[in-house]
Amino acid sequence: MNFYLLRHGIATEPEMAGFKPDSERSLTAKGEARLHVAAKAMEALDLAFDLILSSPFRHAKQTAEIIAKNFKLRKKLAFSDDLTPAGNPRLLIQQLNHFRPEPENVVLVGHEPYLGQLISLLAAGNTSLEIDFKKGGLCKLEAEFLLYGRCAKLVWLLTPRQMELMT
Repeated sequence: MNFYLLRHGIATEPEMAGFKPDSERSLTAKGEARLHVAAKAMEALDLAFDLILSSPFRHAKQTAEIIAKNFKLRKKLAFSDDLTPAGNPRLLIQQLNHFRPEPENVVLVGHEPYLGQLISLLAAGNTSLEIDFKKGGLCKLEAEFLLYGRCAKLVWLLTPRQMELMT
């Protein structure tokens, strides 16, 4: 199974969002533009997805919708509270293991530091590995099976700038 972890794009800063809760912040125009470039880079990598699972927070949802639209996967888009900053990785893994048919290529859209800790958990077995996961960055993990702990191999981690150079 291939997991592609995508950090949400650049969102309005909390003070710019009129003191709205983090869950209601939107992507900026620059954030949206960079995600369209990221989608083109994903196409250049010849990636295909069976499922896009996203945090329901507005800026993550908008990020997932851009990818879903580009890959014509709106019907394969789902949301999980376990991809929010306060999400539970154990419950997320259980949720992923219950999808039928089992997806081969999954995009997980979420936030930092949660996604970096999830990468560390799945690749190293603990959350102590520090990962500089940029907004709009993309990571690929490969796993024979998914469990809570070390079960995956970190294949690559791309920054938005690297993806821009691919298009």
